[in-house]
Amino acid sequence: MASNSAQARLDQGTLHLSGVLDRSAVIALWPQLQALGNGAQALDLSGVPRVDSAGVALLAELAARARQQGRTLAITGSPDGLTELEAAYRLSADLDFNAPSAAS
Repeated sequence: MASNSAQARLDQGTLHLSGVLDRSAVIALWPQLQALGNGAQALDLSGVPRVDSAGVALLAELAARARQQGRTLAITGSPDGLTELEAAYRLSADLDFNAPSAAS
């Protein structure tokens, strides 16, 4: 079931996401996140009840952009589906596709 109620806000270096992160939410949030994510030091997923593969791709992209800028996002919260999709895509706990632990 698609959801368009996902939201994002940056507060004191923490990017807070809320709502289901599915394909429709990712499409709606992406323009806002491109600007907000640039200053984030942490990613709070405690308001996200569930993610699908599009949501995980979005989170991995935010984490990759932070790494390119020399930052590692501290991630809090574990929505339904995240752990399974991290394992399926061999992502590390910090959402890195290229980390040595992601391939093990």
